[in-house]
Amino acid sequence: PGIKPGSGVETDRLPFDVRNRAMDAVDACGGRVTIGDVASRAGLKLDEAERALQALAADTGGFLEVSDEGDVLYVFPKDYRSKLSARSFRMKVEPLLDKTKAAAEYLIRVSFGTALIASIVIVYTTIIALVSSRSDEDNRGRRGRSFDSGFTVYFNPTDLFWYWDPYYYRRRQKKDGGMNFVESVFSFVFGDGDPNQGLEEERWKLIGQYITSNGGVVTAEELAPYLDVLPSGETDDESYILPVLLRFDGHPEVDDEGNILYRFPSLQRTASSQRFGRKEYVGKKWADWAGGIEKYLEEKKWLFSKAGASEKAMVVGLGALNLSGVIILGSMLRNAAVTPKGFISFVADIFPLLQIYAASFFAIPLFRWVLLRKTNAGIEKRNQGRKQRAQALELPDPSLRRKLLSARDMAQRTVIGSDRIVYSTEKDVADQDFEAREWDRRFREL
Repeated sequence: PGIKPGSGVETDRLPFDVRNRAMDAVDACGGRVTIGDVASRAGLKLDEAERALQALAADTGGFLEVSDEGDVLYVFPKDYRSKLSARSFRMKVEPLLDKTKAAAEYLIRVSFGTALIASIVIVYTTIIALVSSRSDEDNRGRRGRSFDSGFTVYFNPTDLFWYWDPYYYRRRQKKDGGMNFVESVFSFVFGDGDPNQGLEEERWKLIGQYITSNGGVVTAEELAPYLDVLPSGETDDESYILPVLLRFDGHPEVDDEGNILYRFPSLQRTASSQRFGRKEYVGKKWADWAGGIEKYLEEKKWLFSKAGASEKAMVVGLGALNLSGVIILGSMLRNAAVTPKGFISFVADIFPLLQIYAASFFAIPLFRWVLLRKTNAGIEKRNQGRKQRAQALELPDPSLRRKLLSARDMAQRTVIGSDRIVYSTEKDVADQDFEAREWDRRFREL
């Protein structure tokens, strides 16, 4: 029994992050959930949570329960993950794709650093060859042999093979957080990626859990520390709350004193008896009444590079050495008395690429440095605004205190236990018909 799966795998049609976040929420709630449970735990929109639960139930033999008040619950078997993995080809190939992606990313990182070494070797070997050809035309053959030997001494590809390990970077990070020289080249030029990756997911998880922990009724001031707001005092506009209302299907209500509060009915009903925090607010500090939920959402500032000072100094030095060599070589090629041949001819053909590499080696970091200053200034302003809003909640003024207490008075959290279930798709057809009739009768009596 249960929801019969169709010919396709419904879960494969879900976005990767929606599926995984929904499954994590199901696990955290013990396999028996409402749509609100998953939306608040995973930070998903209500329609995303519903669609994910329906797909998971269809693919894993989950079933539905309906309470005496019409609430729909989704119940999953303990082995639902293994059942899904057995059906979904996408889940089988995802680990391989992740490894391939990690290897490709590492390959790109070390390729740029390797290119710096190769460029230096090529440029200065060509300079030496040109100088030698000018000083002694009669020994061109011997100089060719000297050139070949020099190239082998200065650049032996096998010396770099140990860098080309897609898992070396991860092992190095786990060990001491450092990086090797070849990686530090890429880090200096392009940086190390977004330090706030996954921030939006974390934001909505915190908001959903906060609303749930406080009975589904909150003030705008309580959610401000998790949103992008101006520092307190600069504006009294509560329009920043609108994205939260849209995501979790909330609506404003006015209490007896004229305060605007926000109720989220879907987050007030849960299948889990677990509590995130206390329901009441008595003017104590945040950690005492929010059950350990973060005080405010803090963005991390972008770093120019995670490479150490010595690695960056070496990268800058070699980059400057390469740029100087390219400038010198360009002048020598323009003033060459004879037509380049052999290796020198090859270098002359690829010289525009060497110039682009040498120039971009410093142009890109300079542009990033200017951009990061502006970006970090915005991050600092947003963090400061959220921090001030959180501090205002720790020691609220009398007006805000009354507003918070009013929200706690209006809060409501309903746990839907097994004793309140009147219909379940897990039962056989006869039992389902009986329960349906009983459900209809109870509703008529209300």
